[in-house]
Amino acid sequence: MRDVMAGHVERGVPGLVTLVSRRGEVHVEALGMKAVGGRGAAGNGPVRRDTIFRIASMSKPVTAAAAMILVEECKLRLDDPVDGLLPELANRRVLERLDGPLEDTVPANRPITLRDLLTFRLGLGLIMAPPDSMPILKAFGQPELGQGMPAPAMTSAPDEWMRRLGSLPLMYQPGERWIYHTGSDVLGVLIARAAGRPFETFLRERLFEPLGMKDTAFSVPVAKLDRFATSYAPDPETGALELYDAARGGQWSRPPAFPSGGAGLVSTVDDFFAFGRMLLNGGKHGRERILSRLSIKVMTTDQLTPEQKAVSGLGDGFFDSHGWGFGMAVVTRRDGVGTVPGQYGWDGGLGTSWRTDPNEELVGILLTQRAWESPTPPPVTRDFWTGAYQAIDD
Repeated sequence: MRDVMAGHVERGVPGLVTLVSRRGEVHVEALGMKAVGGRGAAGNGPVRRDTIFRIASMSKPVTAAAAMILVEECKLRLDDPVDGLLPELANRRVLERLDGPLEDTVPANRPITLRDLLTFRLGLGLIMAPPDSMPILKAFGQPELGQGMPAPAMTSAPDEWMRRLGSLPLMYQPGERWIYHTGSDVLGVLIARAAGRPFETFLRERLFEPLGMKDTAFSVPVAKLDRFATSYAPDPETGALELYDAARGGQWSRPPAFPSGGAGLVSTVDDFFAFGRMLLNGGKHGRERILSRLSIKVMTTDQLTPEQKAVSGLGDGFFDSHGWGFGMAVVTRRDGVGTVPGQYGWDGGLGTSWRTDPNEELVGILLTQRAWESPTPPPVTRDFWTGAYQAIDD
């Protein structure tokens, strides 16, 4: 695996960290540089095990775990309507057809529930189509709602964000269809209101501090910026890397107005390993229990019907071999060396990937600062998972 990953660094991934853990044996490799431009460039240096990366949509399973803590405390219930705490989502209207005028709506058949948010069935989400192709996409794509690439400096504060979201009709009836992403952002607002304190505070107190995730947050403080990787995105036509977000002075160098439960976190490989290992251990971290074993089971069980999976937008055939639990994908059918039934986890579009496999007692994490070019995983990600599984020797 090290040789294959080094080849990707030579061919254009600036730097990366890999972790593969199986039955207590942990292997970590750090390769490449934190930024493009050579060892002498300002803010640059080798990627190390403690380098901080933007984990984007790997935030989603963390947000789901936080919600389940509140479910276990009976402050939230999976199938109760959420509009008591989120009145902006009460009495919803639903588009008569997805590409129709925003005024052509019908009443929602039922309220939105917590389970809808956790499984992305609330009726709103990212549609993989040009933003000017439908009225709802044009309205939904306003920068303040943060529905494109993660951009924490652009997004409104939670109450204003919910007001804007609540002014839009739903794309589908609640529970009708899986639509990516937005459920996790709504979930972050719901958690804050249910807990009576800011979302980032709840995460820190109930997940990050108990798990020892000392570098996981929605921004990077000044004292840690020398460990923060610069973020790049390939030019769609040439493939050349372009700066997406600088380490110093970039969007994650200060706390955001809206802490995005869908895509806002930064982390390190050891921090996220603590989270993945907690799930593998049935909700326990050392002697401390974060969640019950039964909560982990339901989070990592496919919750979708075939009809709800009809259009994923995540590449052709994604739901042929995957389902969706709470905030993460679940593999339902063997599909290649590194896609194993029972495996669960998720990726980050800014260049990261995580899976936990309870059958093999395996946790794998790949962190890079090169954004994906499409919903289909890039070669470095596919090769990482092939390498992790081909290394099993028993």
